[in-house]
Amino acid sequence: MNNLASALLDKIGSKQARIGVIGLGYVGLPLVKTFLLKGFHVTGFDVDAKKVDMLNRGKTYIRHISAAELKDFLGRKKFRATADFRGLRDVDAILICVPTPLDGHGSPDLSFVLNSTITVAENLRQGQLVILESTTYPGTTDEEMLPILEAGGLKGGRDFFLAFSPEREDPGNKNFSTATTPKVVGGLTPDCLKLAKTLYDQIIVKTVPVSSTKAAESTKLLENIFRSVNIALVNELKMIFDRMGIDVWEVIRAASSKPFGFMPFYPGPGLGGHCIPIDPFYLTWKAKEVDYQTKFIELAGEINRFMPYYVIGKTVEALNGQGKSIKGAKVLVLGLAYKKDIDDSRESPSLKIISLLQQKGAKASYNDPYVPHVVGHREYPGLELNSVPLTKALLKKVDAVVVATDHSAYDFDWIVKNAPLVVDTRNAIKKHRKNVVKA
Repeated sequence: MNNLASALLDKIGSKQARIGVIGLGYVGLPLVKTFLLKGFHVTGFDVDAKKVDMLNRGKTYIRHISAAELKDFLGRKKFRATADFRGLRDVDAILICVPTPLDGHGSPDLSFVLNSTITVAENLRQGQLVILESTTYPGTTDEEMLPILEAGGLKGGRDFFLAFSPEREDPGNKNFSTATTPKVVGGLTPDCLKLAKTLYDQIIVKTVPVSSTKAAESTKLLENIFRSVNIALVNELKMIFDRMGIDVWEVIRAASSKPFGFMPFYPGPGLGGHCIPIDPFYLTWKAKEVDYQTKFIELAGEINRFMPYYVIGKTVEALNGQGKSIKGAKVLVLGLAYKKDIDDSRESPSLKIISLLQQKGAKASYNDPYVPHVVGHREYPGLELNSVPLTKALLKKVDAVVVATDHSAYDFDWIVKNAPLVVDTRNAIKKHRKNVVKA
């Protein structure tokens, strides 16, 4: 280990290292909070001036990040947010937590990662540690980031240090936080790995070192592909069992009684969040380089993408059964967040369901206690709606209610009692009711 690495290692071990986090969203902000709670000084970087201003005023835009905590750290001068990336020169470790979406053709869009890397390269100095946390395909860190960072003459593994450690955020999970979820780490060189592992050892319950950045990148893809494929399986079984008059939820409950060899997954109206609907296709794209077709991944994606259409079909069928047409029908979608009790609507199947309802001429509205307004989603640029108050009068006025997200705040007995028709995509209503259709 050279002198630069040794000096940085000492700084990290004594918590004197200054931390910079690029991207202050659902991954970056919890990471900032975790470093702060463990005694580090942190600077948060983001291109969104509105986010920066809110954070510096002690206000939060993510439900599970406390404003009181932010104000405390700001008061003790342990944290600040900025849109001035020249401040990267003043930190010792730079962690990149930016989006990695798909483009309009379903291929990886690394623009956020690469633009962030260019910005880091413009401000890079000797002795800094750079870690990518954004989910991506194997080879991104070594093949895409490293040449950009070395273009100024500094050498990776000698003058600066590079690693990959995939984020494992699960918004709304009360059992596991950033600090209590083990962290996989891969480095460009052994020194890079040691530095990155030591950094995370200060804040995470357990670090899991792997042999390379590619192995670390692949680990995150495996985690999300595993979920995508299994969710697709139960979604397909739901549609098959529905035709057979079998309750898939009852079948899953029964199968879950087996104490070995089975892990329950649950069907729904489609996939949401920034990980599972997107990440598997990063490997699909990369696999083409080695002339391999990822059949399981692509089939799972096809099934999961179809689920909002299935929900619409069941809604149309249920309305027809009441002598009503989907065209002109008033349909209330309950829940815009992609899963219960969170405020994250990224890639939510509710957005697709609302869009499809509008295309069929329905008058669609939504209610979500955690998402008061929706506008500017990447795939739905023209969609702009406000959450409507959930009242008895509204329920009696609509033609159908689609339960897309089963928030704990919803009183489903009250909803079923007052709505003429409920299309339940989450098994939120357990008992058989005449006006409830499972979808």
